[in-house]
Amino acid sequence: QTRRNLEIISSMQDGTINGSLLQVIDRTANPMGARLIRRWLQSPLKRLEDIALRLDAVEEFKDFSPLRREVHGHLSEINDLERVLSRIATFRSIPREMRQFGSALSKIPLLKEALLQTTTARLQALGRSLVEMPELVTLIEKAVDPEAGASMRDGGYIRAGYHQELDELRTIASTAKDRLLEIQQEERARTSISSLKVQFNKVFGYYIEISKSNLDKVPDYYEKKQTLVNAERFTIPALKEYEAKILNAEEKSIVLEQRLFHDLSLLIAEQAALVQTNAAAIAEIDCLASFAAVAEEYGYCKPEVAGHDRLLVTGGRHPVLERMMSTDDPYVSNDLLFDRKQRLLIITGPNMAGKSSYLRQAGLIVLLAQAGSFVPAQKAEIGLVDRIFTRVGASDNLASGESTFLVEMNEAASILNNATSKSLLLLDEIGRGTSTSDGMSIAWSMSEFIHDSIGARTLFATHYHELAELETRLQGVVNYNATVIETAEKVIFLRKIVRGASDNSYGIEVARMAGMPQEVIVRAKEILAGMEKREIDVSGIKQPSIESMQISLFEEADSRLRTAIENLDLDRLTPLDALIELKKLQDLALKGCGR
Repeated sequence: QTRRNLEIISSMQDGTINGSLLQVIDRTANPMGARLIRRWLQSPLKRLEDIALRLDAVEEFKDFSPLRREVHGHLSEINDLERVLSRIATFRSIPREMRQFGSALSKIPLLKEALLQTTTARLQALGRSLVEMPELVTLIEKAVDPEAGASMRDGGYIRAGYHQELDELRTIASTAKDRLLEIQQEERARTSISSLKVQFNKVFGYYIEISKSNLDKVPDYYEKKQTLVNAERFTIPALKEYEAKILNAEEKSIVLEQRLFHDLSLLIAEQAALVQTNAAAIAEIDCLASFAAVAEEYGYCKPEVAGHDRLLVTGGRHPVLERMMSTDDPYVSNDLLFDRKQRLLIITGPNMAGKSSYLRQAGLIVLLAQAGSFVPAQKAEIGLVDRIFTRVGASDNLASGESTFLVEMNEAASILNNATSKSLLLLDEIGRGTSTSDGMSIAWSMSEFIHDSIGARTLFATHYHELAELETRLQGVVNYNATVIETAEKVIFLRKIVRGASDNSYGIEVARMAGMPQEVIVRAKEILAGMEKREIDVSGIKQPSIESMQISLFEEADSRLRTAIENLDLDRLTPLDALIELKKLQDLALKGCGR
């Protein structure tokens, strides 16, 4: 759920990589790195030592861009060793792939040399782990013809000089073909047919073709093979003899090439463990270089990741949204702080003001930091997080018969049942799928449960402004809001998250921005004003609300009761008179209540 809500690998809009974190972060040079960076983003690290090793490696690549560019160049020349190895080991590869495989292995010494120049522990270790395989590279270069294509059917992909028997068979086939040319010249001289040709096709093999006009010159020893419209085809004993030699040699050479290629594949498969070691190292180097390239280009900072519960981000930015913003309307950065005094942040404010983006931004910054990447911020201190839980947005699960609200509650329940004090919770508009009173009650109760029973660092964006009261009731709950500038004509969303609660959602202004008809907007403002005064104007006529109607019903009775009490002369009343007067007051009160 978190992968989907944070749009790590694909966007929620169309399910493609466009608009995802991966699109921004992936600068890998080869397919192995591209696959690994997807895994890194979906499975961040939890061990501080591993995170520190990655961050230090990224920092060195970032600070020494010439080295990074050299490494990137070597990586871009290395093809997908893992996939090709899999095809080779299962005897499904083609000669061209084999040649590319050997070429990729030949780049490892250059990559190793570059990495051994580094100083950080992880890059040094990766450099040492690379295994040079010169014998295998040489063998592939000697065995596979560089001009070999995808087809193996007709042979010709094993290099000349690699295998003596194959060379001899090819010589037989080649000299036999020269002999066919001699036969053609001899028969032309013998028959005086200058247009006589010795030819070949896969159906009839080798044959002599003579045109219709020269059929009277054909000798008796010519054996007819085929009649055409304008010619006839023949064979002779000498042609049959050499055809047998050629076809036999070619057939044997094709079978031999297949066996040699199979043996080469088997030899490579026996060294699969070394190749896989190289592939794993190459993929990791590629990912670290990718993180560094992004950090340098976009101005990311190196986060400090530690074992405490503090989480501080200064000038944080959403890594994806900031790339979509124009220079005229740059992304607005925001700060974030979790410490002992701030554990649960209630974020109120209008729709479209940036609350949801702020939540996702926090999650992505933590995720990137624990994946070993620099983060889009001026400064970041990340207390280690064991899991990131999100409840952002809602959608019906019609196939399972689940409503929006049920889906929302299922996800919320999963969070409450699985989160720990080390988790990061990102909750957006909990309870909006049901009535206001039910929704607010659930949101309030969830906040209390998170505070009392879980203790997780939590961002809780809500349109229930009543939740702001939790700040006065629960220690560690702090109010924040998305700021706006309100003018006579419109509301301007600043997308800045600041301390304090908001008291207005500006829903009507959002409706106006969405293009609602002006008549609807004006009427909505009238209704809102009436509701705030406890009066609702229905059908153009102002009607008292339920509460104001109740007040008017009891107003007269209350007044009479008050007057009767004020007129009592308590100094002259005997105990019996007092009881009689009290009975009268009771009757008056009951009458006022309609009883």
